Amino acid sequence: MLSDIEIAQSVAPKEIEKIAEYLGINCDYLEFYGKFKAKIDNKLEEKLKNKNIGKLVLVTAVNPTPAGEGKTTTTIGLGQAMKKINKLSVIALREPSLGPVFGVKGGATGGGYSQVLPMEDINLHFTGDMHAVTSANNLLCAAIDNHIHQGNALNIDIRQILVKRCLDINDRELRNTVVGLGGKTHGVPREDGFIITVATEVMAILCLASDLSDLKNRLGNILTSYDYDGNPVYAKDLGVHGAMAVLLKDAVKPNLIQTLEGTPVIMHGGPFANIAHGCNSVIATKLGLKLADYCITEAGFGSDLGAEKFLNIKCRVADLKPSAIVLVATVRALKYNGGCKTDKLSEENLEFLQKGICNLGVHIENLKKFGVPVIVSINKFYKDSNEEIKYVMDYCEKAKVEYSLSDVFAKGGDGAIDLAEKVCKACEYKNNFSFIYPLNISIKEKISILSKEIYRASNVLYSKEALENIEKIELLHKDNLPICVAKTQYSISDDPAKLGAPSGYTFKVNGVSLSNGAGFIVIYAGSILTMPGLPKVPAAEKIDINQDGKISGLF
Repeated sequence: MLSDIEIAQSVAPKEIEKIAEYLGINCDYLEFYGKFKAKIDNKLEEKLKNKNIGKLVLVTAVNPTPAGEGKTTTTIGLGQAMKKINKLSVIALREPSLGPVFGVKGGATGGGYSQVLPMEDINLHFTGDMHAVTSANNLLCAAIDNHIHQGNALNIDIRQILVKRCLDINDRELRNTVVGLGGKTHGVPREDGFIITVATEVMAILCLASDLSDLKNRLGNILTSYDYDGNPVYAKDLGVHGAMAVLLKDAVKPNLIQTLEGTPVIMHGGPFANIAHGCNSVIATKLGLKLADYCITEAGFGSDLGAEKFLNIKCRVADLKPSAIVLVATVRALKYNGGCKTDKLSEENLEFLQKGICNLGVHIENLKKFGVPVIVSINKFYKDSNEEIKYVMDYCEKAKVEYSLSDVFAKGGDGAIDLAEKVCKACEYKNNFSFIYPLNISIKEKISILSKEIYRASNVLYSKEALENIEKIELLHKDNLPICVAKTQYSISDDPAKLGAPSGYTFKVNGVSLSNGAGFIVIYAGSILTMPGLPKVPAAEKIDINQDGKISGLF
């Protein structure tokens, strides 16, 4: 079987102006990055302001195995299938982070015959958006330390600096650092640390901003620290939010690319879903809704993470209403949730499948609470047995949920024609979309609702630090914001070892922080890390390039 990169390199992509032309975009609105990728000028939104919007389709998943379950692959395959049934659609995706690319999970360009092109560029530097976010975040950090070094007129308490430097590479050595060593001329010594770029508030702001002006305003509202009197210090107090916006002036423009079959894709932003809100940009999604009859987008990891945040945060901020939700399930993920070891997932085992299929049931129940039609997409892997596939189908029948067997990895758009037809039909169903919680209740009440309705916990336990930070947020009158939970992706709970459908446990909140510029409150549950580490054998060891510039080993 060909590798993903070999399949991608075997396809001759169309020049990007042809993809733009298919969507009715004039080349005057494109900024070209070579022949096959371009940025879209945000002025196009103004031109389309009176155009009707299309149907919004969200793709999410059950709790995954460490290798992922093909959610992005399904999203891409579904978009390709829409084209085959003569529906005008556009796909809206997140950009890959270099952390997973060189780590364990892989990139975010799909797989098999449902990929986006040029996959090498996209998985690496792409159009430089990740680097721009990194630079803007680190400029703010440099400004904070420089302000303290130059006399600290704002009276910043160095023990209460909230913004950390970032890097878009997994590097556990940088989680906890000490900066400012070397003597008086080299800064003020203090404890610090790095987080991965896609976990920064700057990335979240890029993806939730409506335009450049809103972006700049949100950057200025980042809560950087507290002073020695307990007063908040914002980025605008340091006077660098304008410079940060300058660094992001191109990054705020969405990127236009294509699938292997020539379906248009708008790829923009890339916040992680286990530590950030896990959705592509509001700008990209809204543009996609104006350009096509169907905009198909995805949200990271399982529905307890990406989908919950998409529905409760992004849809609230951007006034979006999804028409249908596709829930990706795989036999191997359900066996994993039943206790099957990762090296045995390819072997037929109905016992583990029977134990783990309750995870699918939890996700179906959770998504139905939002009032949006749900379709289960059973993403077929070539080693799945017919008996295993039939068991999942029978389960869906009993759960009275629409389902479709998808084979987009091996067949591209042809492998999701049934799914596409069912999605189009579901988009016409009655839709009673609503949020899980209102904003005008306390922070603890919102967390309690999420813990019971989505994570199935019986109670919540707060650390002393978490309680103190909740009190600080309430004193700032910022308690009326949505909640962004940072937790493990491998379980609906806060513990990766609790597989399947855990319930009746205690949900542990170990930290709380205010992302004031992004406009949400982050809850850190369990042992979540904001700077991942590399595995024993990182993917980077397999990636290479020859003298002709041809890349190999990139999945």
